[in-house]
Amino acid sequence: MTSAAQHPTDVAAAPSGVGLRERKKTERRTALIDASHRLVAAHGLEAVTVEMICAEVDVSPRTFFNYFATKDDAVLGHLPWAVAQDVADTFVAGGPTGVLRDDLVELVVGLVAAPPLGAERVRRTLELVTHHPRLMAHHIAWMDQQKSQLERLVRERLADGSPHRPETLTALLVVCAHATLLRWDAAGGDGHVREHATAVVAELRAVLTD
Repeated sequence: MTSAAQHPTDVAAAPSGVGLRERKKTERRTALIDASHRLVAAHGLEAVTVEMICAEVDVSPRTFFNYFATKDDAVLGHLPWAVAQDVADTFVAGGPTGVLRDDLVELVVGLVAAPPLGAERVRRTLELVTHHPRLMAHHIAWMDQQKSQLERLVRERLADGSPHRPETLTALLVVCAHATLLRWDAAGGDGHVREHATAVVAELRAVLTD
């Protein structure tokens, strides 16, 4: 059996202050994700089963389904993905630059730069997503579900009478976050997330003003 601790430099840590039980749950969840990544890379998405993933981590299918509803969910490793509180507070208060376009970029950076399961694990997920259209559709649907926190921040930032619609800006944020992740992955994880987010926004502006 392959050890679950295959990626010691990318261990997802539970939030500080949580108890032993929550830490163990985090470790088991990431072990299932890592096992699914290894198996899909070795055998292909269609060939891998929940039973194979369970055997890799030495847990029962019942335990697997306590963490993930489907095999695809384990491969994608989806968790709630929140903007850091200090980043959110700064954005709502009108910062960090005071220019809405630039501050939206910073919000994307705050969302993308610290994924809950670690940057390396996210890059592995994105590599699989780009090769499997079914996973891509699932991933986009999940990102769309994360809109509520972003829309709340946008609404709090915009003053009454703003010409910008919160729904439009929120949709743009989701698109920019996804495109930034893909661009960062295509670069092999090189460069700061801000560079990629800025490039995505510049590309969108070029397309829209062409």
